[in-house]
Amino acid sequence: MERITKGPATAASPPLPGPPLRGGSAAVPPSPATGLLDGVPRQRGVTAVSAPAPVPARPPGPAVRPWHLLPTPAGTPFTFAYATVLAVTSVIAAMAAPALVHALHQGSSTDVAHLIRTPLPVLAASALWIAGGIVSPYAVAFVLVLTALERRTGGMRAACVFLAGHVLATLATEVPVGLAVLAGHLPPTSLHRLDYGISFGVAASIGALAGLLGPWLRWPLLVPVAGALLGDLYAYADPLTNWGHLIALATGVAAWPLLRRPHRPA
Repeated sequence: MERITKGPATAASPPLPGPPLRGGSAAVPPSPATGLLDGVPRQRGVTAVSAPAPVPARPPGPAVRPWHLLPTPAGTPFTFAYATVLAVTSVIAAMAAPALVHALHQGSSTDVAHLIRTPLPVLAASALWIAGGIVSPYAVAFVLVLTALERRTGGMRAACVFLAGHVLATLATEVPVGLAVLAGHLPPTSLHRLDYGISFGVAASIGALAGLLGPWLRWPLLVPVAGALLGDLYAYADPLTNWGHLIALATGVAAWPLLRRPHRPA
């Protein structure tokens, strides 16, 4: 005898998923979760949502190495070779007889008389001496500034900036002297004014380097230097040289658009 279980009546079950039933009733579309157990994670048929990939951290920038502040034969050949020549001439100026040193300086002076007779040789010779010797502030600035400029722009551009500041500032200060002598406003002895050194080239290099630095380094470098040069001009101790320094600094600043173009190392 079969066991018959009686209980409360239940509602009709919904049609099973699948194709339409005979008689016109629509079938319930299959659910992606059909046949899965509640509360059991990672069951077959369930697409797991992966966590977003972590954003890779930005690699740190290149470390600043102290020896990169100084010129090297491989990294900054122009500055290294030029600094070597200046070191030799500074030793000669310190150890040779004063009369010989004065004669060398006088022969290398970019005064009006020399610029009229031998402009190119005297422009080159005047940049071989450091006014004040190897312990001069301009010697220290030459090594640090020109090294940094060459590492960022290459030897050719750094040399062009230095040369442009040296030549333009020299001509801008000596040509008015010659014209003033012709007009009778200055004595003829002004044509032999002693003028030599690297300060014009260094000032131009400072102005050019400032344009390659970020704002937090550019203005702390440029503003104090310009202020010091304006202070020297206000003191009026050597107005021609002081004007030359400002002209050279402006020459370096004017080179910013050219120096900011990408540099292709050799």
